[in-house]
Amino acid sequence: MWERMKDGSLTLVEEGVTALQFMKQRIRSLSLNGDDDAFYVADLNDVIQKHCRFLQQLPRVRPFYAVKCNSSIEVLQVLAALGTGFDCASKTEIQMILGMGVPATDIIYANPCKQPSHIRYAAKHGVNRMTFDCESELEKIPENHPDAELILRIHTDDEGSICCLSKKFGASIQTCEHLLKRAKSLNVLVTGVSFHVGSGSRNPQTFHQCIADARLLFDVGNKLGHKMRVLDIGGGFPGNPDFQPTFKEFAAVIAESLVQYFPSTEDVEVIAEPGTYYVCSAVTGALNIVTKKVDNVKGADEKDRRQLSYFLNDGLYGSFLKFKICKEYNFPKPIVEKDILPSAERFPSKLWGPCCTEKDVILEEVDLPELEVGDWIIFQNMGAYCMAQRSTFNGFLPPPVHHILGKDKWTLFEKQMHRLSHKSV
Repeated sequence: MWERMKDGSLTLVEEGVTALQFMKQRIRSLSLNGDDDAFYVADLNDVIQKHCRFLQQLPRVRPFYAVKCNSSIEVLQVLAALGTGFDCASKTEIQMILGMGVPATDIIYANPCKQPSHIRYAAKHGVNRMTFDCESELEKIPENHPDAELILRIHTDDEGSICCLSKKFGASIQTCEHLLKRAKSLNVLVTGVSFHVGSGSRNPQTFHQCIADARLLFDVGNKLGHKMRVLDIGGGFPGNPDFQPTFKEFAAVIAESLVQYFPSTEDVEVIAEPGTYYVCSAVTGALNIVTKKVDNVKGADEKDRRQLSYFLNDGLYGSFLKFKICKEYNFPKPIVEKDILPSAERFPSKLWGPCCTEKDVILEEVDLPELEVGDWIIFQNMGAYCMAQRSTFNGFLPPPVHHILGKDKWTLFEKQMHRLSHKSV
């Protein structure tokens, strides 16, 4: 993986060069060569800035990056060099992180419902921390992983979130004492409590209530003889800079709640599972118009108006599935790459993906100036769950991702990345 980063998947740039600037330079170069393939740019400098901000605003919380959000080797390598832990949801993700040289103690197997053979794999490789939320999961542990350190995932009130994960995961507070007693009877060690407020949460106070609930369960667990020492506050932190409330507002509520319920004088390790926060704003996409169609439609004033359809070389079955699955996500605003006069007329336009199905629609209607085949359209904030959910439907391969990193930062990380690479051998 170290060699791969040196052999073309990473471009070192001067300090201050943004993904958008790099992208425009690359478009100009591609145009000269007649190349019109879609591509993405991942700004690893942005990931580093997010990490620094996280540590500054939540100094007591250690981040365990959610691998499922964006599992590009380059992102994972930089985060490993920064010293984050990793939230893995599957055997494959655990293999990937261990293969980078990350110690097993820096991994949490944060899937409450796990395949027994995958639990055995975790046990074999020393990945002991894992979550659970029901009795049947507890009953797998004595036979498959007797050294497991379980973390009880609780249900949250996440109705204000874009993706309400408590519809699928989390034990109700009313059942938690029974689960803790059952764990004790099975001689299974429970070491803490976890929760997830849902992806795209809009209510920082949800963290306050969850931390208060965790405090109650810590007390119950300790009385039953468990060694409760880990509080996992999950993910749900915003990664889009335009999202409201801001990360700073979430962090303020979390910090205050920790002081109230888990003061620093207690021997409690606080971790989190941020994913979107780290990578959403880091990735920008450039799509090329391959076909243009023009229709005349009647507007509200009964006058004919031109309606334009543009066919792009990435789409719903590529990098945009996330926005179809969860329509509540803010769809990235399309940005026309070429210079357009502010006075230029806008037309109702439809953006299609490349697949041979009428379902492959990126945007049903958006007002755009008239464009031509060969023009480029840019989409920002494409780093979270967009790369991870791509398919190769119709034989359209996922567009490449070009990672950029400041030369000054590369110098700082080079030795650490090299060390991790040798540990994985």
